[in-house]
Amino acid sequence: MAQSKGSASVIVIKKYANRRLYDTSTSQYVTLDHLRDLVKNGTDFQVVDAKSGEDLTRGVLAQIIFEEEARGANLLPVDFLRQLISFYGDSLQSVVPGYLQMSMNNFAQQQEEFRSRMSEAMTSPQASMSMLEEQTRRNMEMFGQAMRMFTPFSAGTGAETEGPAQTAPAAKESDDVAAMRAELDAMRAKLDKLVKD
Repeated sequence: MAQSKGSASVIVIKKYANRRLYDTSTSQYVTLDHLRDLVKNGTDFQVVDAKSGEDLTRGVLAQIIFEEEARGANLLPVDFLRQLISFYGDSLQSVVPGYLQMSMNNFAQQQEEFRSRMSEAMTSPQASMSMLEEQTRRNMEMFGQAMRMFTPFSAGTGAETEGPAQTAPAAKESDDVAAMRAELDAMRAKLDKLVKD
C-alpha cells in the first residue's frame, strides 16, 4: 500500500505498540536497517502509528541516525550536536532547519566534485586545507543568504529602507558575523595544528 505524494508513491510503514515496523508495500515486518536501506536507495516512505495514524517519520529517521552513531559511524561531530541542541528554544530555531536543508542540498549536488577533491586531499595536506576552507566559505555564504531572507521582516515593511529602523538589525547581524568569523579563525587554527602534527 502506498500513498500518493505528488507524482511519486510513498511507502507506508506502520509502527505498532510493540515497536515492530510493518512495510505495507511488501506485507512484511521490517527492521530499522531495512528503512536505512530504503533511504540510501532514495525510496520515500512515511512511518505512521498503526493505531492513531500519527506521523512518526521524523522520530524514526532520528532513531536510524542514533543507531548508526552507536555503531561507530560518527558522522555527527560532538561540537555540532552541542550547537544543534543549543538552538532548541533559541530565537534562530526557525532558521536552522532551512539552513541545514540548504547545506545538505548543496553538499549532495557537489558530492562528486567533493569525492575527487577528497582523493586529492588524502595525498596532500595543502589540498585538504584548501578544500575545507572552500567548503567553510560556501557554508558561511549560505548561512548569510538564509539570514538575509529573515532580515527584511525586522524592518516591518519587508522593503529595504535606510534609517534608524535598520541600525539595530545591522548591528546584530554584524555581531553575528563577527562571532562566526571568530569561530572560523579558531577552526582554521585547529586545522593548521592538525596539518603540522
